[in-house]
Amino acid sequence: MISAIILAGGKGKRMCAKVSKQYIELRGKPILYYTLKRFADCSQIDKIILVLPKDEIDYCKNEILNKYSLKVDMIVEGGEERQDSVFNALECIENCEIVLIHDGARPFTSERIINDGIKYAKLYGAAAPGVIPKDTIKVINEEKFSVSTPDRNTLRAIQTPQVFKFNLIKECHNKIKKNNISVTDDTMVVDMYNNEVYLYEGEYTNIKVTTPEDLILAEKLI
Repeated sequence: MISAIILAGGKGKRMCAKVSKQYIELRGKPILYYTLKRFADCSQIDKIILVLPKDEIDYCKNEILNKYSLKVDMIVEGGEERQDSVFNALECIENCEIVLIHDGARPFTSERIINDGIKYAKLYGAAAPGVIPKDTIKVINEEKFSVSTPDRNTLRAIQTPQVFKFNLIKECHNKIKKNNISVTDDTMVVDMYNNEVYLYEGEYTNIKVTTPEDLILAEKLI
């Protein structure tokens, strides 16, 4: 059993929009529509779990799922932080081998990225797509002066879906919950307990729509 968790709880403050960023329309359809359809059309995905804020569940059902005849297997109420939302979703999954965790505002992930993630998670336990940063990256000190310049070839900007053996990610999320540890993504969750994450080739088009500038590129990609 392969399950996909789609996190659609972001309010998108940096977008400065009247609606949550996943409901902003691209060519007449909301961003979340494109994200869900990518996973619904993937033959390897058995179940889709959609995570939403409590006050947006009815809106999403009416304006996206019903309107565009998109089927999800479960809707889960999100938590205060991203990691809480993932934890809530993991708690609802049973009899699962592999789980993918994906940003609802990342609508352009490809079938190749999804399939590669599943393949490498089966081999290594944890996998995520990443791309080499296009810009030179600097490490700075507290006074904002540059102290070093990492080799870009050793760096990756991590994308989603991040893919895991279910038992591994569930166990690690239980641990950070118990120990009250904050993380920014799910690769950090498994990293913290000495598990390796295999980083495979992502795509520069697999963008997360976060700022108004991203919408310009998103319109072109659609």
